[in-house]
Amino acid sequence: MQIDRILNNNVVITLGENQQETVVMGKGIGFQKKPGESINPQLIEKIFSLNNPYSDHFKALLEQVSASCISATEEIITLAKTRLATKLHASVLISLVDHLHYALQRFAENITTPNALLWEIKKLYASEFAIGKESLQIIYRHTGVLLPEDEAGYIALHLVNAQLNDNMQNTMKITRFMQDILSLVQYHFTLEYNEDSLSYQRFITHLKFFAQRIFDRKFVNNDDPSLPRLVREKYVASHECAEKINKYIALHHDHALTEDELMFLTIHIEQLRK
Repeated sequence: MQIDRILNNNVVITLGENQQETVVMGKGIGFQKKPGESINPQLIEKIFSLNNPYSDHFKALLEQVSASCISATEEIITLAKTRLATKLHASVLISLVDHLHYALQRFAENITTPNALLWEIKKLYASEFAIGKESLQIIYRHTGVLLPEDEAGYIALHLVNAQLNDNMQNTMKITRFMQDILSLVQYHFTLEYNEDSLSYQRFITHLKFFAQRIFDRKFVNNDDPSLPRLVREKYVASHECAEKINKYIALHHDHALTEDELMFLTIHIEQLRK
């Protein structure tokens, strides 16, 4: 491997076939080196291919971020990919590296950032939060810094964001929206949720993507009115609850649900109620 550019003492960029850029990391790998010189293969710790639309942002980050922060992030993402059923968008590497870099910086400066959504994250994203908790130990192993539990919540949100392929502001709005809907259903039926049940987990998954469609102003429609009518007649109580949610969404989010959206919501509420 030959060096094309040196970002810092520990990060260099090489050019492969078809002028494909590759980031090579390792302690001292770029120290006293010049473009065109060969890399000592024994110093190589990490290799990243820059073949996605986020490459420029990633290269800019690499000039500031430590190799230990990158390594911790990569291990967290690997863990998440083995635990979560939904595919993670490629941008999660950059967003999570960026977040951890500044989280470690804030910790060093004794600046705390309480997570206002921590309770909701624990309830709504149990799998992601569990990964976030394990991530604190991963970060500690790589950096020697043990971040507070609030950071486990932020990591969980980044994982949710990567599943939705959305921006963090929308993900936080979606989280609040989901909690509002869960509360509406709970008080309508005086329910005590079994958060370990399959019906609860399915409802959470449905709400996550249901909320994203609402904030993106996307609609679910088909031309057959018979099935929504059948569901409405069969699950009267659950449909009443779905209509209550429809009124809440119209009032607070200026969005009217279609018959098909009401139908799917009714079915999930019925499963949850039972």
